[in-house]
Amino acid sequence: MNQQTSDRAPILQARGITKRFPGVVANDQVDLDLYPGEIVALLGENGAGKTTLMNVIYGLYRADEGEIWVDGEQVALNNPGDAIARGIGMVHQHFQLVQPMTVTENLILGAEITGRLGMLDFDRARRRVQQLSDQHGLAVDPDAIIEELPVGVQQRVEILKALYREARILILDEPTAVLTPQEIRDLFRVMRGLAERGHAIIFITHKLREVLDVAHRIVVMRGGRLVGHALPQESTQQSLASMMVGREVILQVPKGVAQPGPVVLNVDRLQVVDDRTAGAGGRHLAVRDASLHVRAGEILGVAGVQGNGQTPLVEALTGLLKPTGGTVTISGTDVTHASPRARTMLGMAHIPENRHRYGMVDEDPIRDNLVLDTYHQPPFSRRGLRDDEAIDANARRLVEQFSVHTPSIDTPAGSLSGGNQQKVVVARELGRPIKLLIAAQPTRGLDVGSIEFIHGRIVEQRDSGVAVLLVSAELDEILSLSDRVAVMYEGEIIATLDAAEATRERVGLLMAGVREEAVAAG
Repeated sequence: MNQQTSDRAPILQARGITKRFPGVVANDQVDLDLYPGEIVALLGENGAGKTTLMNVIYGLYRADEGEIWVDGEQVALNNPGDAIARGIGMVHQHFQLVQPMTVTENLILGAEITGRLGMLDFDRARRRVQQLSDQHGLAVDPDAIIEELPVGVQQRVEILKALYREARILILDEPTAVLTPQEIRDLFRVMRGLAERGHAIIFITHKLREVLDVAHRIVVMRGGRLVGHALPQESTQQSLASMMVGREVILQVPKGVAQPGPVVLNVDRLQVVDDRTAGAGGRHLAVRDASLHVRAGEILGVAGVQGNGQTPLVEALTGLLKPTGGTVTISGTDVTHASPRARTMLGMAHIPENRHRYGMVDEDPIRDNLVLDTYHQPPFSRRGLRDDEAIDANARRLVEQFSVHTPSIDTPAGSLSGGNQQKVVVARELGRPIKLLIAAQPTRGLDVGSIEFIHGRIVEQRDSGVAVLLVSAELDEILSLSDRVAVMYEGEIIATLDAAEATRERVGLLMAGVREEAVAAG
């Protein structure tokens, strides 16, 4: 911090906060102090209680027990309106902006400035937006249309929205999830500036590198309880991860030099139309002349800010979406228009981005989820009849091998924790001989311990000679696992780099659309 907190009164105090849901104590007697001018990072695994605690402070949930004090006064926060009135603002991970409207129109919704006769004083509101933008170095045009702004600027608008409502306490929930490294640096500059002007910030994230970079103080939760405090200057990523999980964690899986073999996956000038993202004007070309290849025994990482064509690319490669141009081959066999089953028979495995839509049947038991793509083959089917003994034996083997924590193989897959659900998907896809693994956002929403496990399995596949295509919005994940990195921007593969060339700065610029020639020249 810029100065010691011991000689100042906290702006926010949470005392004994307890919040229960059916069968779960999400917060258990949690105490938290926040001082003016500081950035506090709130860390914890999935289910640790971080978001629940912040939702209580913002008035989205009412605590079953405990007290909240603002400026030394006990307050009742029954809804977000109560929180806003006390100077508490929250910037959610998923932006809450009206896309066709301007910056100013978004900011004044629900907080309109009126003039004489109760009429909206838009000019005055616009000037206020410009003033706040200039004061805090946010560089936002009050007249810009939201949907035309880059993601990083949209996030500034969300922060401005809170400041417009005179927030002195800002809660930022996973604010860097969809930002490029350059946009993250810009956000941290803004956060530091706000803290210097006396604002207090709670920063929820799972990215340990960022915590050490921007936080003044670190608070760690585990199992609904506050289990530790730390200072960045006295901490490492390793020590923070261990505090979060309660054991030693391998943050970067040991990985030797790749020994690439023949090309397994070849993609040539692929084009994909995705009607889900089409506007009023008609069909949207989501993937544009994308070309790439993946060899046996290597990991090709596809980096890019979310929404630049990665999802339709993966769906076209796995047979879930039909390409409109180009070719896809697996081990020399043309599969451009083949079904997902046909690709599976050729040795393809797929860890989908959305496991609930494409990776599992929530209501079905684990035993059945583990044979979703092989139930029709021996030993699970003989002469068209299901072999339950073989299915059960397979389930018991994979549950043990992949450390799936479950009461029984008959437990519905959807009742497991997120990490164990993902382990079920990974176990099914990697528990059989494969030649090609397409892993899309394989650790999204997972805690450090689960990430460690999944990364280890991916590297094992590479080392056994499997070709791995890894698609992730997490740049750290791409850089730590990949042997080569392809960068996707607005549906195109704009560059492919060897791991040694793929620096954070270089890949970050490419993710922002700066072409390779400009990057090399810079």
